[in-house]
Amino acid sequence: MIKKILIANRGEIAVRVIRAAREMGVLTVAVFSDADADAMHTRLADEAVHIGDSKPSASYLDMDKIIAVAKEAGADAIHPGYGFLSERAGFSGACEKAGIVFIGPSASAMRKLGAKIDAKKLAVANDVPIVPGFFKSGASDKQLKKAAKEIGYPVMLKASAGGGGRGMRIVRDPAEFDSELKLASDEALKGFGDGAMMVEKLIDRPRHIEVQFLADSHGNVACLFERECSLQRRHQKVVEESPSPVMTNELWQGMRSASERLVKASGYVGAGTVEFMFDESSGEFYFLEVNARLQVEHPVTEAITGVDLVQWQIKIASGEELALSEKLMKGDRSAISGHAIEARIISEDPAKGFMPSIGKIVGWAEPLTDGVRVDTGFEAGAEVSQFYDSLLAKVIAHSNDRAGAIAKLDAALQDFHVLGVTTNIALLLDVIDHEGFVAGRFDTGFLSREFGEWSGGCDVPEELGNIAAMAAVSTNGKDAESKSKAWETTDSFRIAHT
Repeated sequence: MIKKILIANRGEIAVRVIRAAREMGVLTVAVFSDADADAMHTRLADEAVHIGDSKPSASYLDMDKIIAVAKEAGADAIHPGYGFLSERAGFSGACEKAGIVFIGPSASAMRKLGAKIDAKKLAVANDVPIVPGFFKSGASDKQLKKAAKEIGYPVMLKASAGGGGRGMRIVRDPAEFDSELKLASDEALKGFGDGAMMVEKLIDRPRHIEVQFLADSHGNVACLFERECSLQRRHQKVVEESPSPVMTNELWQGMRSASERLVKASGYVGAGTVEFMFDESSGEFYFLEVNARLQVEHPVTEAITGVDLVQWQIKIASGEELALSEKLMKGDRSAISGHAIEARIISEDPAKGFMPSIGKIVGWAEPLTDGVRVDTGFEAGAEVSQFYDSLLAKVIAHSNDRAGAIAKLDAALQDFHVLGVTTNIALLLDVIDHEGFVAGRFDTGFLSREFGEWSGGCDVPEELGNIAAMAAVSTNGKDAESKSKAWETTDSFRIAHT
């Protein structure tokens, strides 16, 4: 069994792994950069080790440094979280070479699935449907342009490596192909260190549906149902839910079977997600990619299945065999418990083109409601840095049905307040209140169409902001003991003391 895990990440995912490990009696080692010296994950872990400058390249992306720290701390495993080194086959291989368990797929499986071009080739070989396109490794700009003409416009340009919407461009006019290709390739090179591109037919108004799976080293694969991830802004997911409002048993069996074939063919071991594009007009689904890691939106799957995905990542990495209920192992939809929806609270300013909002959080209030879960790595006093992702928290609402989950999420978001930085809470409230969302009628272009010009209002009621400001002023200049007591007695709203 794994006894000590180094978490090669930060923020809410680091906190999530720490809490899962703690419940299993597994020790944790946090790593932190200069900017994260006093971050929540550094205080929750059993140990915390400084690994360098605030720039990711000098800290969270330095695999040699992270492996050295793991060895020195006596960690027998590394959990990569998501982002950073989580989908780097080289990191998985380096861990194995160092005698450290990588809590994720092997380097071999990651190479088969990590690059979209290779993953699509594997999909074709295993009778998994894909969108018509051109996926040749090392394709030249000329070849890509020729392929786009043959496929027929509009087309989608995609980076072969990475994900998260970076390196993606829709091209509707052939005259814009060259400029859009350069932009997409440059973005991919900067984001993933690889500017290789592919081109595929654009499916208008698709839904983005993904299948969560667990695979052990004994040949067992469990597909734990789907997540609807169509609500995206600039290709970044904003609201996710499970199950999908449009899922039928026939569609599910097709996606489940395709996912299982692909996972087994790759030799994948661990938790991962097979992503599909669903054309609601035709009823057809197409393979997009495999995310060879834990997903940001994994809590909605946990809510409807009762399965702790992080703990199972650790168990599988320890060599354990999957031991879920027969219904879950077979993907029987009668095992689904209710409905769950997740909203991502992001530190960004709608009035400034949704630019990241950075600075110190001076007030923080979370919803305290049954059926609502908050995953975060932030609190009052924490600094939102310019160096990292602007995700502050995830709010997950679980209820007996979709309408109940929406109502719970609405109430929870109204009770979530952050002072010091601007967030997207007001946008989230408007989105889940929209008649299209409530009816389950949306696709990946929904937010750009319905909220493209959205500028929103204040996400913190004026009177609450005034009260918080007065509370902060009233404690200013008092001694440390009185500040500590003030912290303890401010109930759900916490004020940072400076």
